[in-house]
Amino acid sequence: MKQSFALLAVVALLSQTFALPFVGTENQQQHFITQLVHVPERGNVGVDLCPTCIQFTDQAIDVLLNIILNSGVVGTCGTLCSALATKTGSQALGAVCNVLCDIVGVEEFMKLIQEADLDPIYFCETLKTCPINDNGDAKITTFTVTPSSGPQGTFRIDFGYTSVNGTGTGEIILEVSTVDGLPVESGFIHELAQPGDYTSSFSLKAEPDPNCDPTQQPCEQWIPGDYGVKIAICNGECGSKHPHSSIYDEGMTNFTITN
Repeated sequence: MKQSFALLAVVALLSQTFALPFVGTENQQQHFITQLVHVPERGNVGVDLCPTCIQFTDQAIDVLLNIILNSGVVGTCGTLCSALATKTGSQALGAVCNVLCDIVGVEEFMKLIQEADLDPIYFCETLKTCPINDNGDAKITTFTVTPSSGPQGTFRIDFGYTSVNGTGTGEIILEVSTVDGLPVESGFIHELAQPGDYTSSFSLKAEPDPNCDPTQQPCEQWIPGDYGVKIAICNGECGSKHPHSSIYDEGMTNFTITN
């Protein structure tokens, strides 16, 4: 009972601290894409620590690796996670680190971090906080952008898929091929789903970011022209070479920005 309360407290803390998407870098300008409707909408059982673990790992695994490699012997979970909190300036990361580390102990926790090779989903699967389904499948049934043509502004991306055997823990990747070649990409956690039909929606803010500093990074201008949109739904991390990883299906669509 005490462990369940601890996990619930961590999930509540992380829901206020971390935000989707869980992958993407500043030069990929992932902030243009947000998820409106999440999938799956059913199928989760018990305390849902999986997305919390993935989001934590995405933010912390590189720092944890550096601590492990540079600090030598780390005696306890408390020592390791206190170092993480100090390095990142985040007590929330330190708190979640302690909960996850206590699941397997500090030696196994550090071993799994090194074996994960910066793959958050695989790490959380080996930590047994995310379920595995290697017999899963997903077939994209719909993929559209609305409006299909229009001026700069917000475009809605809708997609649906059907699964015969359910899916494993994975991710959805959205990539926009822009006219000027700047990468716009976001990745979203896709939790284990039961067999069935699912839909999800995303918002694409196709207009220049007023906060983008061109002296620091290229800034997408969303100039008039044709834009391609690609989606991939995956078991595990898309493109990962680790076990429990594969691409279920991919889809392509497009839209046009007018003058």
